Amino acid sequence: MAALCFNNEICHRGYYSQTTKMKGKQGWKAIAFFFVVMFCFGMCWFLHMEYYMQRSYPSVHKICIPGDAASKAEILISNYSRDHPVFLQLSDYFWVKNQSIYRLPYGTNGSEELLMKFLALTNRYHVPEEIKRLPCRRCVVVGNGHHLKNSSLGETINKYDVVIRLNNAPVHKYEKDVGSKTTMRLFYPESADFDPQLDNNPDTLLVLVPFKQLDIQWMKIILNNEKRVRKGFWKMPPIIWEVEPENIRILNPYYMAVTATQILKSKKMTPKPTTGMLAITFALHFCDTVHIAGFGYPALTNKKQPIHYYEKVTLKSMAVSGHNITLEAQAIKSLLQQRIISNLTYF
Repeated sequence: MAALCFNNEICHRGYYSQTTKMKGKQGWKAIAFFFVVMFCFGMCWFLHMEYYMQRSYPSVHKICIPGDAASKAEILISNYSRDHPVFLQLSDYFWVKNQSIYRLPYGTNGSEELLMKFLALTNRYHVPEEIKRLPCRRCVVVGNGHHLKNSSLGETINKYDVVIRLNNAPVHKYEKDVGSKTTMRLFYPESADFDPQLDNNPDTLLVLVPFKQLDIQWMKIILNNEKRVRKGFWKMPPIIWEVEPENIRILNPYYMAVTATQILKSKKMTPKPTTGMLAITFALHFCDTVHIAGFGYPALTNKKQPIHYYEKVTLKSMAVSGHNITLEAQAIKSLLQQRIISNLTYF
């Protein structure tokens, strides 16, 4: 019995020993499996973030290739040309061959006399020499979208050769997210309610985008300090606006026509492009590298999210704007997918 008991004890010990070994092996397998899963998860997360960062934050210091944007834009825009003047010039209206077949905002037909009077005041029609002589122009078009809020993109934006801003988007107090450098600001009278001193640099070009003759008239009145016109605007523009005439330019309406017909593919040039969409088209003709930031609206079902980084206005305000933001979103996505432009924020 003793021997039997001894043998049973041995059997029990063997059983527990084998069981413990099995449990130990299973435990190590579980731990190994856990670490494999965590490693895979970590790698997937890293690759996802690397992909996101590459798409969202293209390097400003990436080699700039002269003519790169032009070679890409030529595929998209038929009859693409950089021969058109960037800004309207007084000499354009002394020759019949330069007359436009379109009226504002797509041409200057019918506005020649007014433009001659206005352009004689400014006596500035060209791109500054420090920009013109750049061997390769790296440009960023800074939109006004809510995506810029808390983006901390200010330092990145300031590193571009040309920073193009839109309408009344403020810089003062938002420098961390949007930067402080402004090479050009595209605007129209109703969007001129920004501080020319606080929200621009001393050498910033204030580029008027004329949608109607009254827009040119307003600018002429401001520079000449003439009697103000209060009717004809959908929103009252500034009555007092302290700017230097040498900083004012008028964007060639050619870019508006190209935006409508070539980028948005709209028939009969309706609806009118936004200033942001126009700025992208302009950059494709003026720059060698084109990046954008702060573009994109909330989903049409999102009625509460602000559309701008600096105010609480929602999509409701766009209902009567006359712009087709859905069509423009599709156009920008196409430009991004074809890698004609790159994005600093998500779209």
